Amino acid sequence: MLEVQVFDQGGVLKEPVVVSEEGFGGTVRKSLLRDAIIMYEANRRNSVASTKTKSEVSGGGRKPWAQKHTGRARAGSIRSPLWKGGGTVFGPHQRDYYYTMPRKAKKVALYSAILAKLKDREVVLIDKLIFDRPNTKKMVSLLGSLNINGSCLIVMENRDEVVWKSSRNISNLNVKLAAELCAYDVVKYRQILMTVSAFEGLKQK
Repeated sequence: MLEVQVFDQGGVLKEPVVVSEEGFGGTVRKSLLRDAIIMYEANRRNSVASTKTKSEVSGGGRKPWAQKHTGRARAGSIRSPLWKGGGTVFGPHQRDYYYTMPRKAKKVALYSAILAKLKDREVVLIDKLIFDRPNTKKMVSLLGSLNINGSCLIVMENRDEVVWKSSRNISNLNVKLAAELCAYDVVKYRQILMTVSAFEGLKQK
């Protein structure tokens, strides 16, 4: 059993929540979690390196000189890789690195990432997160009262435009919905701040 600290919006500690490890898979599947992280990073990769082969380089429509009796080496095209401005041999080309894992495997990886954060005491719960208007200074003050200093991911059950606007100007801080959460998001940030309702929703799944 794991205990997770719960705070109110004023930063006052409340009764902790006791969580069963079985609710998040029981064990941290490190190998599966690693595979999921590699997949998400590969899918974010943008391939821009590209070179032209001798068939793609412009020019070289005819043989530069006769095959024999010139005293020079044989040449068939000025687009040869041996020539300056010619094509490239075995150079990089644009490619799609996208691939996917089974849906159940991604779900288990997400639970493993959350369980690892719970064991490392890097998950903080808050009973509610409601601002009357966008206020970045108030969000910074809240994070300070919860002893959150590094990068942080705020996980909420429902979309809240005011909370998002209060967080968007703070570096290393992001807001996600529990339904959109993936293993990469959980591992990327040092600490996770969840509303109690979002946390209970994840346990029910």
